[in-house]
Amino acid sequence: MSEQQDEQHWTRSFQNGDDNALAHFFKLHNKSLCYFAKRMVQDDEEAEDIVADCFLKLWERRQSFENATNIKSFLFISCRNASLDYLKHLKVKTVAQQTYFSQLSQSEDNILYTIMEAEFLEILSQEIELLPEKCKQIFKLIYFEGKKTDEIALELDLSVQTVRNQKTRAVELLRTVFLKKGMSNAFAIALMLFAGKN
Repeated sequence: MSEQQDEQHWTRSFQNGDDNALAHFFKLHNKSLCYFAKRMVQDDEEAEDIVADCFLKLWERRQSFENATNIKSFLFISCRNASLDYLKHLKVKTVAQQTYFSQLSQSEDNILYTIMEAEFLEILSQEIELLPEKCKQIFKLIYFEGKKTDEIALELDLSVQTVRNQKTRAVELLRTVFLKKGMSNAFAIALMLFAGKN
């Protein structure tokens, strides 16, 4: 079965109320949507609630979607709108929340960028899990938790140089994987962001 036929099969099943099809689209988009919502609302639990509600709305309107692209678009637009509503009603916003609220209220380009970023980071997350254990641990602490080299060295009881070496090794291994996938440009952007973290 080709990729297009596979998408058509799942879309038809979804329209017909097949729970397995809902599970298929949930598995396909949940991580990206959660990342997307978390970036905006800066609250893990609230983001997960928003995403769950988006899937509920999707299921209620399942007969309206003609293809997998429509399903994906609906999920991300619903997620964006719900996140904006959440931020709009917050009496006090953090700096990060205020920034996202302002950006997303003003520009449609930002939502496209954030969707692409969310999808890329989902692929990146999968590849990180395949790294050697110490590389994986250090890369996650730097990239996803924003920790600095000296903080990680202290936390893991390692020298600063060891942390830097493991970071370099992780980047090289991931670069090789992404080159093989033909995603060198996307990875270059991610590495620029990564390189900015000490």
